[in-house]
Amino acid sequence: MTNKINNQINIDTASKNESAQRLETIKNLIFGEQIQQIDSEFDTIKKHIEKRKEEIQALIENTHLELSTTIDNLSTDLNIRITELDDKLNEKAEELNHNKVNKKELGSLLVSMGEKILNY
Repeated sequence: MTNKINNQINIDTASKNESAQRLETIKNLIFGEQIQQIDSEFDTIKKHIEKRKEEIQALIENTHLELSTTIDNLSTDLNIRITELDDKLNEKAEELNHNKVNKKELGSLLVSMGEKILNY
């Protein structure tokens, strides 16, 4: 009985394969040229898409490199400017400290001038 079932399955499988091959042959006879043309167009489109994908990827990499370089340059320039401003601020602070009048010193100079004026 098992052999009979196996033989029936083999026959069914063979007939399905044969039917699929017949359908494929009929399809190729009816639509063969159109399918080949459509496949050719799809292949052309796929190649075009791949080419564009590679070009876009290269552009992205170039843009990333340019942006990184620009950011590095801006960072360096900003650090230089901050350092220059810090130096100028320190110079101005030293100049102000140098020019700042000591109130006690000024008071004693004024008292001294006042005494000299009285003595004359």
